[in-house]
Amino acid sequence: MTDQPITYAAAGVDVAAGDRAVDLMKSAVARAQRPEVLGGLGGFAGLFDASALTGMDRPVLATSTDGVGTKLAIARAMDVHDTVGIDLVGMVVDDIVVSGAEPLFMTDYIACGKVVPERIAAVVSGIARGCELAGVALVGGETAEHPGLMDDDEYDIAGAATGVVEHDRILGPHRVQDGDVVLALASSGLHSNGYSLVRRVVAAAGWDWDRQVEELGRTLGEEALEPTRIYTRLLLDMIGEPTADGERVHALSHVTGGGLAANLARVLPQGLTATVDRSTWTPPPVFSVVQSLGAVPRDDLERTLNMGVGFVAVLPADLVDAATGVCRAAGVPAWVLGEVTSATDADGPDTVQGAKGVDGGSVRMVGEHPAG
Repeated sequence: MTDQPITYAAAGVDVAAGDRAVDLMKSAVARAQRPEVLGGLGGFAGLFDASALTGMDRPVLATSTDGVGTKLAIARAMDVHDTVGIDLVGMVVDDIVVSGAEPLFMTDYIACGKVVPERIAAVVSGIARGCELAGVALVGGETAEHPGLMDDDEYDIAGAATGVVEHDRILGPHRVQDGDVVLALASSGLHSNGYSLVRRVVAAAGWDWDRQVEELGRTLGEEALEPTRIYTRLLLDMIGEPTADGERVHALSHVTGGGLAANLARVLPQGLTATVDRSTWTPPPVFSVVQSLGAVPRDDLERTLNMGVGFVAVLPADLVDAATGVCRAAGVPAWVLGEVTSATDADGPDTVQGAKGVDGGSVRMVGEHPAG
């Protein structure tokens, strides 16, 4: 038995610091709202008026959850915390759009060793900014202090979102057809996957994150912390554009962990093959820097990083011009990667069949990237 009383603060949890963090984040959260949100910050649960769903024929809810992973280690090393929240939103809401659903609202969770109000507020401001970009409401969240479990400067973030789509508008392999075109949407950089590889390469080379890299035109850390591009709004516009005979986008793929081929294979049906031609694009310099610095084999690089393609749309050929125009209006480069066929010889070292438990179609990578 101790001679001195032990308080919650003495145990390492500063409730007052948590309250200060909430005060600092209020204005940012206020900008990440939609008319359907009821109540304000600080409730036990976020409230969202779902009465609009009653006007839908058969509303289907879509949900997704994710984190940012080891990219957070670079945020800590650079002491820059207002961009990883954008990454979190992108990783979550753009998974929802893959089904054709509109993301509606999101919640976040931050675990940390010690609440530093300014740092927590910076993280949440990034989450709120991401929600603004996606048109999603940030309806609540939680910050948990874990002294003794995490170091004072450590934190981790996660989020979950919910969206809705009409049943007969759900996108996926069941819509993909022989002759469809594969359209690429450019990434903004590394996004939020493959950072364990990137960090290992950088550490092995003895580079610091504040190193100026000529090929990148900025420091390595600045490049690594470039936020994930959020595609939600432009994709919702794209999938609403029908062809003359009423055809729409058939499938979407968010290029995250596993790389381009594996994620595209997830949205193809068995019996169809997408041929992706590397000669149609030059990956941004950060990918060649990682490859050359770590002598990373190409197949390993392509299985880990997005290589400059953040999203893929599979659509009828008649819709390519309209879809490319939507991307152009949003300031996102887009180009034709290849096409879907019923090829029966889809095998070999550059071919992926199915991925992440999905026994779907195949993706064959061909050609070589043009020199940068």
